[in-house]
Amino acid sequence: MTSSRPRVAIAGMSIESSTFSPHRSGWEAFTLRRGDELVAHYPFLADGAPLRDAADWTGVLHARSLPGGAVPADVYESVRDEIVATLRAQLAEHGPYDGVLLDIHGAMTVVGRDDAEADLAAAVRAAVGPGTLISTTMDLHGNVPRELAELSDLITCYRMAPHEDVWETRERAAANLLSRLRSGGAPKKAWLQVPVLLPGEKTSTRIEPAASIYADVARVAELPGVVDAALWVGYAWADEPSCRAAVVVTGDDEEVILREAERLGRRYWDARDEFAFVAPAAPYEECVATALASTARPYFLSDSGDNPTAGGAGDVTWTLARLLAEPAFTAAPQDGGPVPDGDDGGGSVADGGRTAIYASLPDAAAAREVAKAWAEHGAGAEVDVEAGARVDDGPHGPVRLRGVVEHVSEGDPDAGIVAVVRVGGLRVILTERRKPYHLESDFTSIGLDPRGTDVVVVKIGYLEPDLYDMAADWMLMLTPGGVDQDLLRLGHHRLTTPTHPFHEFATEPNLTPTLL
Repeated sequence: MTSSRPRVAIAGMSIESSTFSPHRSGWEAFTLRRGDELVAHYPFLADGAPLRDAADWTGVLHARSLPGGAVPADVYESVRDEIVATLRAQLAEHGPYDGVLLDIHGAMTVVGRDDAEADLAAAVRAAVGPGTLISTTMDLHGNVPRELAELSDLITCYRMAPHEDVWETRERAAANLLSRLRSGGAPKKAWLQVPVLLPGEKTSTRIEPAASIYADVARVAELPGVVDAALWVGYAWADEPSCRAAVVVTGDDEEVILREAERLGRRYWDARDEFAFVAPAAPYEECVATALASTARPYFLSDSGDNPTAGGAGDVTWTLARLLAEPAFTAAPQDGGPVPDGDDGGGSVADGGRTAIYASLPDAAAAREVAKAWAEHGAGAEVDVEAGARVDDGPHGPVRLRGVVEHVSEGDPDAGIVAVVRVGGLRVILTERRKPYHLESDFTSIGLDPRGTDVVVVKIGYLEPDLYDMAADWMLMLTPGGVDQDLLRLGHHRLTTPTHPFHEFATEPNLTPTLL
């Protein structure tokens, strides 16, 4: 180290990008943080926190986006080049860095480029030199090609899906970095790619076999001679050769890390046919029929094929078009008319119809048109707009929203304009920009009562914790879109052969780790 307080830079670029979505994640998709703002973004680096005082932290640049489509090359290259230029300038002024916390996702696709994160890591390594330790923190739905593993002195990922350990993982990456700077330096790594590629909705740690496998990852990390253990599921909605599961066990005891990496890889491979959807999963018709027949309220349905938090465009209308024609919802009340007396906008209305919420549909022009009607006529304004399918019209074209405006607000940091349009018993959340609806407060802040609604449809995969706790029951709806759960109908053709479940295996795969 250069001193008793090491100098550590923070940099990275984080997005999950589907190659099966026509969406492109340009500058508008990214939030950029630099300097003190970037350092302050990490809760474990708050003033007075032990890790904050243990090093001199420098925020270089971090670009973060919601999942979406591929990143244009010029956007990625601009972020990479600024990170490199800033690192070099600060190195020239203050001397070498002791460490870099490289904060990435692992599933970024850049137009015209494979393994973009490995390219970013190579650029960072070239800027800081071989003597600086790089600790890489990732999502477990990322990919780990050999180059990325080699360029990272330490590398780890989440151990929970849903990702309730996001900040814990980043803190672990930072703590491991500081620990190795104090003593030990760069550890050895046992790296292994496992030829399995499954969606996150089949590998949730809420259920088996992932629950036990990831508990074993945590056990391995605590063994003597081991610094960290990590298992990546991989990213199923990109078509690149490195898309597959991976294991990295980091430490000083070669025998232990090689043995445990192979053991974890073997457990994952052996369980490949045991992974199942985290909830009952079925096509639209079965899901809606089940929800309407159930007495559980609210009943959540996850419109999974266009999940914006997995890389979907977010504006696929295939499901919404069917909901708008669903007799149970069109009957309550008809044609966007007034809610009958005695109904609070929550459960089934007086005439026997059902209520539903659809969250959400992004369409900037339609959202502005609804906002204009609201500004001119207030609550209850009647609107007739076409919306959706501006980006991804493959499964279905725009839908017609002919109803009553119940709410409009502006300035949502993710969505911009947010409008609620009631069409019969269905309340459609229309947004200016893509926004995932993960929290109860996302609904209540715009005047909706999800707990008092019959059916809540969200564009998501497995339910995030707040929704999971709220749902009386739920199903995963298997719908088309850029993150279709039916991987075999998407048309992957660049995966490394063979990869389960896309190809047949003539023999058992070689699951011997490589020592890096």
